[in-house]
Amino acid sequence: MEQEQKQMKALRKRAISVYDVVSTLVVSLLVLVVVFTFFVRVVRVDGDSMNTTLRNGDQVLLYTSGSEYRHGDIVVIDRYAVVPLVKRIIAVGGDTLKIGDDGMVYLNGSMLSEPYARGMTKPKDCTETIIIPDGYVFVMGDNRMDSHDSRSSDIGLISVKDIVGKAVYRVAPFSAFGDIYTNLEHSAV
Repeated sequence: MEQEQKQMKALRKRAISVYDVVSTLVVSLLVLVVVFTFFVRVVRVDGDSMNTTLRNGDQVLLYTSGSEYRHGDIVVIDRYAVVPLVKRIIAVGGDTLKIGDDGMVYLNGSMLSEPYARGMTKPKDCTETIIIPDGYVFVMGDNRMDSHDSRSSDIGLISVKDIVGKAVYRVAPFSAFGDIYTNLEHSAV
């Protein structure tokens, strides 16, 4: 009888341990589902328009919870193509933007220092001074010679409602895993 009671106690302890492990796994899974549904997303970079900051095939973690977008943020826009656009915000609502014939970008009358930019910035369809309305942003890829962005009339200004989120970490390839310096401050030269 005593032996039976010891076996029952041992069996209960094992059942409680299994229950603890399973319930911990279920709760952890639910937390991950909630986080990846409402707060973060993983997006694959398609194309070379963000070279050298991001490369074709990189996977980035987006912070999708309603945030304020600032100059220099790298964002994902899901409005214009089958594949979402990954671009850098150059100007926000209230800013005045001009791309000079010299290839320099002028924000609110001051030439930007853009150490992330690669290649000459050509105006494309954007040849006049633009005042960015509230609720919109002007975006460009870092690889200025190979980027389809706000300079083109078929894309133009981007409504902040069309921004899926802000890229914060590169998660693949693993050799380049880490923080993306998204809030690079623009400065006059």
